[in-house]
This record gives sequence, structure tokens and C-alpha cells, in this order.
Amino acid sequence: MTAPSATTPTTRPGGARPRAAIAARTLRTDRWWLQPLIIAAILLFFIVYSTIRIFMAKWYYVEDYHYLTPLYSPCISTECVPGSAHFGTPLGDFPFFIPLGIIAFPIVAGFRVTCYYYRKAGYRSLWASPPACAVNEPHKSYSGETRFPLFVMNWHRYFFYLAALILLVNIYDAVLAFRGPDGNFGVGLGTLIILVNIVALAGYTASCHACRHVMGGRLKHFSKNPVRYRLWTFVSKLNVRHGTFAMTSLFTVILTDFYVMALSAGWFDDLRFIN
Repeated sequence: MTAPSATTPTTRPGGARPRAAIAARTLRTDRWWLQPLIIAAILLFFIVYSTIRIFMAKWYYVEDYHYLTPLYSPCISTECVPGSAHFGTPLGDFPFFIPLGIIAFPIVAGFRVTCYYYRKAGYRSLWASPPACAVNEPHKSYSGETRFPLFVMNWHRYFFYLAALILLVNIYDAVLAFRGPDGNFGVGLGTLIILVNIVALAGYTASCHACRHVMGGRLKHFSKNPVRYRLWTFVSKLNVRHGTFAMTSLFTVILTDFYVMALSAGWFDDLRFIN
């Protein structure tokens, strides 16, 4: 028995050819739906979790150990709990419908949504375009990334610039997490979790395609720019693991936020190694 064949695609105006129209629902016999289902569950969990957390407006800072969750950094409103506003409070009180993490969250969310890896994961798992090779998709038309909201995908490099600044803020928060209750040097389990999260976020940001372009894009002669060539080579090596950094940093952000929330809420105490 032969598999159903795909119908011949028609030619669009301008000579562009659409995706092949598969007559059957799928030509696959394996569990092709498993991977997009898992990715969709992970992405939806992160979306729901982070949305709930940024609107909770509590349990985001541990004063004794200077732990600040990345979901609320930087906290620059007068509503921020004492000690959590590492860069002052230039903004006043927010209305109830604006979260304290309004500065960073739209930036990091935009950076991830427009990221090449998440675009692939999101299109296949959430948008079903297409969910897998040789699987028919539910969309009857395709306009690319030229209309709202998908044209926002073209802003990725600008989100990268802003996300790089947020990463520097997170690094500063991590440095402050090396202080104990008395203000001297201290290390706890929370310190290490925050540090691991910074490494994952730095790897994700530095391995970005936009970062690779910044380092070596538009150069005609690498020999005349040896420093940028070395940076481009380093980022290119990281770029191979961009998807790994993308998913790893997603989980480290959740872990860091949950741990800080648990300490702030008094569910358990921080495991201290030094001071």
C-alpha cells in the first residue's frame, strides 16, 4: 500500500510557491505529535507561571541575603519592598494592573518570542505551522511575518540590545547576592542558584544570532578586525548550542524565582555555606 501523495502546489503571484498541500492529514506513522506537545506544555507553563508571578507583587526579595528574583529586576517603583530597588525608585506607585516587573518583562519576553529558536518551537508547537514534516497544517493561508502580530518577529535585534542591558542588571543583582546578613561576603544555596541562572542567561544571550551579527556582521575582511573576528568565532561556537541555552535558561529562571519566592514567603530557610 502506498502513502497518499501530496498535491501539486499552485504558483502564487510573483512566482512564489506555497508549501506543498498534503491531501492526507499526515504521512507520518510515528508519534510525531509527542515533541511539539512537550514543547507546547513547557512554553505554556512558563507563560502561565511568569504571568501569575509578576502580578503577585509579593515574595520577590529576600532582604537578609539580598536575593532578588529576575522577574522583578529592576524594581524601580516606590512600591518595591525595602532593599529591592537596587537602582533607586524613579517611578511612583503603579496602578494595580501594571506589574512591578514592567520594565524587564516585556523586554525579555519580546527577546524570547522573537528568538529564532523560540520562533521555530512556537510555530510548530503552538501555531502548528507546521507541527512536523509531512503533517498537514490547519492554516489555509500564509502571509509570512509581514502582518500583525508576526511582523514583530523582525524586531529581534532591537530586543537583543535591550536584553543585553537587562542581563547586566541581573549580573549586578547576582553580585549583591554574595552578601550575608551582616553585609559581609556570604554564600548560600540561593547565591549558587542565582549564579547558575546568570550563566544560563549569559549563554542564551551571547549565543543569539543577533549577537553573532553584532560581533562579525558587515565585515568584509576579518584580517583587518582580529578582535571582532575572535569574538565572532567565540559566539559562533556558542551559537551551535543556542537551543540548549534557550531551554535551560527558561528552567533556571523559574527555579530562581521559585526559590526566592519560597524564602521570602518563609516556607523554608536558605541553606548557608558561608556567613
